[in-house]
Amino acid sequence: MKTLIDIHNHTIASGHAYSTLQEMVKAASDKGIEYFGITDHAPSLPGAVDPMYFRNYGIIPREMYGVRLLMGCELNILDSEGTIDLDERHYAFMDIRLAGIHKLCWTPGTKDQNTDGLLKVMHNKWVNVISHPGDGTAELHFEPIVLASRESSTVLEINSSSLIPQRNKAAARPNNLEILRLCRKYDVPVIISSDAHISFSVADYRYALPLLEECNFPEELVLNCSPEAFFDFTGLRR
Repeated sequence: MKTLIDIHNHTIASGHAYSTLQEMVKAASDKGIEYFGITDHAPSLPGAVDPMYFRNYGIIPREMYGVRLLMGCELNILDSEGTIDLDERHYAFMDIRLAGIHKLCWTPGTKDQNTDGLLKVMHNKWVNVISHPGDGTAELHFEPIVLASRESSTVLEINSSSLIPQRNKAAARPNNLEILRLCRKYDVPVIISSDAHISFSVADYRYALPLLEECNFPEELVLNCSPEAFFDFTGLRR
C-alpha cells in the first residue's frame, strides 16, 4: 500500500521529540510523502511550546523539498466534558488540527462520560482528526465514535506508535482492531499515522499495517492512499 500523506508528526518543539522541522520534512520527502503534517503538542502537555509558536505559523513555507506542509497542532482533550486546550484565536493559524487524550493532562470520567466528551470534540468544527482514540488511555465506546466520524467528517486515526510493544499499551491492539472492524462495517474511512517523534520514524507504519491485513480492511477506506480523499472527507483546504 503506497501512502502519500502522513498528518501526525512532532518536532523538537513538542519537548520530547528529537528532530527539527526541516529534518522531519526531508525524511518525508525521501519516503515519497506528498502531504506532511507537523502537529506539535498544545501547551497543556508538559514540555510543550508557548501558544505563540502556533500564531507564528505564517512565516513557514508550505512547501519544502517537494513536500506540501500542513502546519497544525495536536490539541489535548483535557476531561470527559470534551474540553480542549488553546482556542479559536490560535486554530485559525493552523492548516490542520488533531485532538487526542494524553494521560499527563487528562481527567477521566466513566466510559459513558468519556465517550460523550469525545463526541463533543468530534463535532467541534475546528477539529479534523482524533489522534490515537484506541490507545487505551480512556475507556470508550467505539461504535458511536465511528458513526460520529462519518457525521462530523472528523477522521479517526490508527496510530502506529501506540502499537509499539515497548510502550506497553495492552489495549491498543484490540481497540484498534475494533475501530477498524466497525469502520469497515459502516464504510467509514480512517487515517494511519506514524506519530513520529524523530525523523527516522516518519511514515513508519510497521505496527499498524498488520491490523489492516488482519481484518481485511479495504484500501479505499485508508485516506493515506489518496490526499484527494482526505481533503474531500475533512473539507480542509490544500
